[in-house]
Amino acid sequence: MSPRTAANGRLNGRVAIVTGATQGLGADIAQVLAQHGARVAVVGRQREAGTAVAQAVGSQACFFEADITDDAAIDGVVNGVQARWGRIDALVNNACSYDDQGLASTRAQWLQTLNVNLVSAAVFTQKVAERMHAGAVIVNLGSTGGKFGAGGRAIYPASKAALLQITRNFAVTLAPRGIRVLSVSPAWTWSPAMASMSGGSIELADAVGAHFHPLGRVGRGDEVGQAVAFALSSDASWMTGVDLAVDGGFSALGPDQGVSPRSWFEKMAPGTKG
Repeated sequence: MSPRTAANGRLNGRVAIVTGATQGLGADIAQVLAQHGARVAVVGRQREAGTAVAQAVGSQACFFEADITDDAAIDGVVNGVQARWGRIDALVNNACSYDDQGLASTRAQWLQTLNVNLVSAAVFTQKVAERMHAGAVIVNLGSTGGKFGAGGRAIYPASKAALLQITRNFAVTLAPRGIRVLSVSPAWTWSPAMASMSGGSIELADAVGAHFHPLGRVGRGDEVGQAVAFALSSDASWMTGVDLAVDGGFSALGPDQGVSPRSWFEKMAPGTKG
């Protein structure tokens, strides 16, 4: 375990469900929560990959195969977790579809992607909240994509923007029961998708990401996982309905990418090489 991911046992005894945890960010989050002492339900559709993730996480993890667009499958996970560990302390709505062709997206793409990214998170929250007690926490994985405009995409950022909104709504709804609801929004984070775009080179991903993140690189999944672990812990007991930006400073930049107007004029002045 690296110094950055050194655990402090802040989640000892807690039981957490992580959706979309068979690879990428979900798997990283599951790993970090377990390092902090949580028992983790790894949820996803890919049996072989999910089983491997649960085994890598350790004896305190168990894989639950489920398609979260199926209400009966969600019930199966909730019932299974309750039966195995006797309690549910946390839900991390991480499952996500990236099927998005922007303006050219079809109705079927809109409905399917929103079903995974938004509706299923809402339904899972509804069902799991019925089993939760005061002190339980729900974390939704947002994104900087849900906060800013971006050409060429439409469904993914719309789904994340809506997820940030229902985070606020559900936080207010569940607060009287002592259940907190937060979101964690990463910027560019090393993932299977980014590995594909970069040809598997994290060095290239960092070099490209440095242009958009003041900290000079893309994020790592365990860094996002640490923010989720904090949100789930009693250290964040007076926080609900808010978004934690884990984005290397991405949100701090404006449309000018953090460069002053004077610098832009100097760069673009006649006779300069810009």
